[in-house]
Amino acid sequence: MSEGRRVPTGERAERKRAAIIEAARQVFLQEGFEAGMDTIAAQAGVSKVTIYNHFADKKDLFTAVIGDALKSALGESLAYAEECLRRDDDVRDIFVSTARAWFRDMIKPEVLRLRALVTYEQRRFPELGRAWQENGPGHFHPVFAAALQRQIDLGVLDIPDIDLAITQFYSLVLYPHIVHATYDNPIDERTADRLITGGVEMFLDHYRA
Repeated sequence: MSEGRRVPTGERAERKRAAIIEAARQVFLQEGFEAGMDTIAAQAGVSKVTIYNHFADKKDLFTAVIGDALKSALGESLAYAEECLRRDDDVRDIFVSTARAWFRDMIKPEVLRLRALVTYEQRRFPELGRAWQENGPGHFHPVFAAALQRQIDLGVLDIPDIDLAITQFYSLVLYPHIVHATYDNPIDERTADRLITGGVEMFLDHYRA
């Protein structure tokens, strides 16, 4: 953001910012980062100057689009997953419910397209990867870590390295679906649920105290 540049505030400005982000999301998904700002302005029904009043440059807008789109696409299921992780139910039920919530939205076509776009462009713009992590599954790292620590304190689990365990959990219950869906070969619903329930069982078998 340019030094001294004042970002518009107020309800009207927020509506314009939301319109710009929504238009940019549609255009970026269709054309990638090379999309022109004139195209985005026309789609949003604003001037190009208005876009630059809200965003320092196209990279700033692109990063905002990624963050906003993930929050919109994943918000409901991630909130549910966060609620699950804070329950005091049976640990298996907690983890299965959490994984199912992640799975439902992480394989949405729009989320997969965003992921592919971020993967392609983050070589030029590393901040896109951070935006994905902050607003996607990485958002839950501290919540999941706290849930695991609670199970350790209760004597249910014995986990020497929580960060490693979280990566292993994602690998068992989430990543297979993302990989298959990325290559337009989605796992059928029955197999997907077996991967989730089986993955949770493997995780608990390994770490149960």
